Amino acid sequence: RRRVSMSARPEKQAPPDIFYNETEARKYTTSSRIIEIQAKLTERALELLALPADGISKLLLDIGCGSGLSGETLSENGHHWIGFDISPSMLDVALEREVDDDLLLSDIGQGLCLRPGTVDGAISISAVQWLCNADKSCNEPRLRLKAFFGSLYRCLSRGARAVLQFYPENPAQLEMITSAAMRSGFSGGLVVDYPHSTRAKKYFLCLICGPPSVNTTLPKARGEGMSESDDDSDDEENNT
Repeated sequence: RRRVSMSARPEKQAPPDIFYNETEARKYTTSSRIIEIQAKLTERALELLALPADGISKLLLDIGCGSGLSGETLSENGHHWIGFDISPSMLDVALEREVDDDLLLSDIGQGLCLRPGTVDGAISISAVQWLCNADKSCNEPRLRLKAFFGSLYRCLSRGARAVLQFYPENPAQLEMITSAAMRSGFSGGLVVDYPHSTRAKKYFLCLICGPPSVNTTLPKARGEGMSESDDDSDDEENNT
């Protein structure tokens, strides 16, 4: 399968609202491979979110919701959600697909405009790394991460979780994102699935709204004991 070089990362080509134009948004949403990947990543994020199995529908955020592929999985699991995305074209496709829940055109680097303590949980699939790019002279990544994580912390109910799957470009970017979250008041940390596989490795930042407690433990990563030769997971391109 085609391997994607770091230079092909979408966030290195253009800002998200420009990269995901009408053509790219439709191509993204009609790719059976991307649909499958998004569903798998969202199911894993929901698992890590560890919502109570009480049969009650929760209000979740889908941060960087795109055309609603990940939100579809949230709906199938019985939850209501609010989707944020900066690409008008992606949201237009979501509306054409008759997404049931609320969609907001929003730059998450400016913060999430929601009432404090009203949200039961949040997921984000392949979006947070975009905040690390200075697409404009006024966009300072550390300030954008601070605005995002600070507003996310405020809108979550106490003890609620957020699970953010993302593709860090390098260790420095990984540290910058993780540190910004912890400085905003979150506890938790990274869960890295298939850590020994260059093809299947996935980073999930699992955050808890509030300080750590004696009962707080990070979920177990998948594939920790596997070597790359043992792994038969999909060879996923880091461009979803």
